[in-house]
Amino acid sequence: MSRRLISTGSPFEKTAGYSRAVVDGDFAFVAGTTGYDYATMTMPADVTSQTRNCFKTIEAALKEGGFAMTDIVRATYYLTDVRNADAHFAVCGEVLGDIRPAATLLVVAGLLKPEMKVEIEVTAKRRSP
Repeated sequence: MSRRLISTGSPFEKTAGYSRAVVDGDFAFVAGTTGYDYATMTMPADVTSQTRNCFKTIEAALKEGGFAMTDIVRATYYLTDVRNADAHFAVCGEVLGDIRPAATLLVVAGLLKPEMKVEIEVTAKRRSP
């Protein structure tokens, strides 16, 4: 299987030289995804909505590559404020509670833009039929 690049259509992907996801064989690598609502190109103010939007974008990229959320084996979360961890984890539990990938949370000084409170990246492995 060849390498396949997946894009959300964001002009930033070309400008910064990256893909939303790369499918290589049975693996999908989804780039760090922030909480933009790509339908409206807006960023909600709260971490709960941003986390939901991250997973919505991740799910769409995985689906385009022929993967499902249940294929996620690794997740890395970047939060700009540890006080948002409980709200963030509540959404993670809703979305990934039965999947339970290996996961890491990092609290960082900041993301690209100050309104960004969370960024999520995942790795998925296609399950054998």
